[in-house]
Amino acid sequence: MGFRAVLLDFRGTLVPAPTYRDLVRGGLARVGRPTEPDDVEAVLTLLRAGDRSLVDAPDVDTDVERHRAAHDHWFRTARLDDDLAAALYAVESDVAAAPFAYDVAPVLSALSAAGVALAVVSDIHVDLRPAFAAQRAPGGGSLADLVSAWVLSFEVGAAKPDPRVFRAALDALGVPAADALMVGDRGAWDGAAAEQGLTALVLPPLTSPQECRLHRVLDLALPR
Repeated sequence: MGFRAVLLDFRGTLVPAPTYRDLVRGGLARVGRPTEPDDVEAVLTLLRAGDRSLVDAPDVDTDVERHRAAHDHWFRTARLDDDLAAALYAVESDVAAAPFAYDVAPVLSALSAAGVALAVVSDIHVDLRPAFAAQRAPGGGSLADLVSAWVLSFEVGAAKPDPRVFRAALDALGVPAADALMVGDRGAWDGAAAEQGLTALVLPPLTSPQECRLHRVLDLALPR
């Protein structure tokens, strides 16, 4: 088996999926407040009482202003002060701070060296290119240099599992669906690529950069 292209999700696939506990701890640290477990739990209790219905909307990542407004509403209904609310949103949006899994660079480099085109396909409200540009690739250059197409929900105005997302990636790479592999961590979202004719590999959500599981992508994408 082999594929001409691999489409890669970002959070939960290449970097650990953020947790609300991490978000709160980072936000408290940004405003110089204590980050002991009790302090974090106190903020989490407030957030649980807030209205996060707008944040949970399936297309919240398709528009930057909508994403910010949804979080502002959540933090306001949770009765957070303005400084902490701004800090929490800054942490949530700081994708460059997320550590790539240790196997990302060698696997992406191996795929690229074998002539497999790469696309990053993410439901996200911020540009991921700088985060990839900051990561060095084996042999020189950056991870961004290995990526041929970027399909980010806030840029295309659609989010997975919308077929337009997968179509945009295939069109950008110039490959048919049958020759592409979608790799992600959410069955209902990333796995929906199968409905568009792609092969889908759904991995357990990444929780630590030490977890190495992308060798499974090489097993599928590179012909033996």
